[in-house]
Parts: sequence; structure tokens; C-alpha cells
Amino acid sequence: MTTQLTAPAAPAPFSAPDNPVLRVAPAAPADAAAYFRASLAFHADVSDVAAALADGGDPGFVVLDSRSTGSWDQGHVPGAVHLPTALIAEQAERLLDKSVPVVTYCWGPGCNGGTRAALALAELGFRVKEMLGGFEYWVREGFAFETWEGSERRAADPLTAPLGADDCGC
Repeated sequence: MTTQLTAPAAPAPFSAPDNPVLRVAPAAPADAAAYFRASLAFHADVSDVAAALADGGDPGFVVLDSRSTGSWDQGHVPGAVHLPTALIAEQAERLLDKSVPVVTYCWGPGCNGGTRAALALAELGFRVKEMLGGFEYWVREGFAFETWEGSERRAADPLTAPLGADDCGC
């Protein structure tokens, strides 16, 4: 008895319905995997940063707040280095170690200051990621922060962090 092998059927061609989401077809799976893998090389999640810092010891990276002094005084991630983007070119090499990755942040998703800071650091030869959500999501997810008056913590926003859980499960 001979077994005849057949090639798997080719996937059906994508036929985009007339809606704004699928008007441009999704990327091929291999292209999507490459894109999302690259995205993770450039971005860090607020809860992942918080978990790494909470483990105690050296997390293997430094957190950099790229906002103004007034913004820093309003609140910042505990242990972060304060270096406004405008001062990175002149002060980064004195304040940071190029062998230690840097995670930048600014106000939140509506601000690209963390992106500008990451670019400035990368151009100086630092390995860098941007913390998605910035300080806004740090606070909204219920993590402790420091102000010019001391430490503070707010209840987690149920739209950004599950109540009563250690993480979102993603």
C-alpha cells in the first residue's frame, strides 16, 4: 500500500470587506511577527517595568523621566533619573552608564516626549526602550510614585488595571 502525500492547501486569498479596519489587508503572518517582535525591542509596558523594579535588586535597566522639573515635582517613578529631553545631549553621558539599558517615559500616550528622549539617547549610543503609557499609566495602574512632598499612591483605574489581580494576564 502506498501513501500519497499531498501539499497543504494554500490559504484562501484575503478578500477585504468594505470597512475601514480591513480596507487595507492585514500583514502576512511572518511580516506581522517581525513587526511585533521589533516593537517589543523598542517598548516596555508600565506593569512590566513596575514588576521588574518591585523584585528588588538590580532590574538591569535605569528609568529616565524626560519631563520638566515642574512635572517631575508633581510626580515621578520612584528611583527614576530626571533628565529633561533638552538636556540629554549635554548631560546623559555624565549621568548614565552606556552599558545599562535606559527606559524613558514622559507624561502619557498623548505625549511623544519619551520617544524624543529615547531617540536622543540612541543617537548618543545608549540602548533604550520607551515605557508605553508614560507617567499617566504608571499612576492609573495604581503604582506608587514620588512627588516633591513625598510618596503617593492612587487606586488603580479599573479601565487600565484589573482590580484585585497582580497583573492583567497578558
